[in-house]
Amino acid sequence: MSNNTVSLHRMLKTSPDKVFRAFTEPLALAAWLPPYGFLCTVHELNPVAGGSHKASFHNFSTGNGHSFGGTYLEVKPNEFLKYTDRFDDPNMPGEMITSVWLRQTVAGTEIKITQEGIPAMIPVEMCYLGWQESLEKLAKLVEPQIPDA
Repeated sequence: MSNNTVSLHRMLKTSPDKVFRAFTEPLALAAWLPPYGFLCTVHELNPVAGGSHKASFHNFSTGNGHSFGGTYLEVKPNEFLKYTDRFDDPNMPGEMITSVWLRQTVAGTEIKITQEGIPAMIPVEMCYLGWQESLEKLAKLVEPQIPDA
């Protein structure tokens, strides 16, 4: 981790398609993206280059929340996503850029994530911890193979 950047790497026992859908379908994103103790509302999600997204995290303990949104810069289905994020809170200025790489391997899907430009108000270690929790939830969403009845 450098000053205001986090990098993450995981192997998921599933297909790139399923992981990509978890990043680009509103219900799926709301299920795994917020760290433990938070709820998520996805207000807008248009995962195409130039498309926008907007969501809110709600702290279940305090009832407080924050909103953020941005633009998709690059989208390659099942391979790559790059998007911006800005918080609505003026105390957290600046623009973050998140890049997500997906690669099919013999073990499943390799996922690499880099998030740059994290506002100074957010300790990078807390951001990293939040991503760790989110990726645990992502694995629990995408790894099970549940057939229709």
